[in-house]
Amino acid sequence: MPYAAEISRTNPSCFLFLLDQSGSMSDTFSGGSKKKADGVADAINKLLQTLVLRCSKSEGVRDYYHVGVIGYGKKVGPALGGNLAGFGLVPIKVIADNPLRIEQRTRHSDDGAGGILTQTVKFPVWFEPVAHGQTPMCEAFDQAWHLVSAFIVQFPGCYPPMIVNITDGEASDGDPTPRAGMVRDLASTDGNVLLFNVHISASASQPILYPDREASLPDEFARFLFRISSPLPPAMLQAARRDGQAVSDASRGFVFNADLVSLIKFLDIGTRVSDKNLR
Repeated sequence: MPYAAEISRTNPSCFLFLLDQSGSMSDTFSGGSKKKADGVADAINKLLQTLVLRCSKSEGVRDYYHVGVIGYGKKVGPALGGNLAGFGLVPIKVIADNPLRIEQRTRHSDDGAGGILTQTVKFPVWFEPVAHGQTPMCEAFDQAWHLVSAFIVQFPGCYPPMIVNITDGEASDGDPTPRAGMVRDLASTDGNVLLFNVHISASASQPILYPDREASLPDEFARFLFRISSPLPPAMLQAARRDGQAVSDASRGFVFNADLVSLIKFLDIGTRVSDKNLR
């Protein structure tokens, strides 16, 4: 059965995030004042913290995952900062040990008695928001192919790597379809690489999560992103159903018109599905 490989320190998996850093990412999310670049940076930093916690055991952080962030805008390349600058895929323990800084942030939560509880929490930052230049998505997919193919050579039996492309617009350097196909064709002995896409929106339209046919999508750009997205593997379908999402066996890893809430939910479901394989 594919997508069932055990994830261990000797047989890790990987997550690679491709982040649109074009000038339009300085626009705000619909209905709010937060810039798209800032919201995506917060979501990725929070996700990295979550992955660190999932890999933390009594003796320390276990290298169950290698993680990378590739930004594409004025420049294309690794986007983590500080001691991690210039690195493609990095073991999760190295991520844990090398944040850029630790911020103090305020979090509001229900106190269970009808009131709001305000807490100050530590928030590690590995990735800074950037919004400058065009949208060289083809080049980003090229870099993803090189990084992930090298990872699979090193770990041929790994749980298939997951690549998440987060963008708010069309590619400025040609048609990414062939390159996206090359990425999806990469495979470990456990299955093909998973390529998922998230379209970040400034529109007030409702997000479209995990569609199962392109005819239901509103325009050609949405249909393009659907076509280059991988079908959801069984474990992710189950996780999405438990989360209350209406999915079918033909649903793909794609969200269109994503607001910040649906982006965070997508990243959580997408990275949670392999946890049952951790050993």
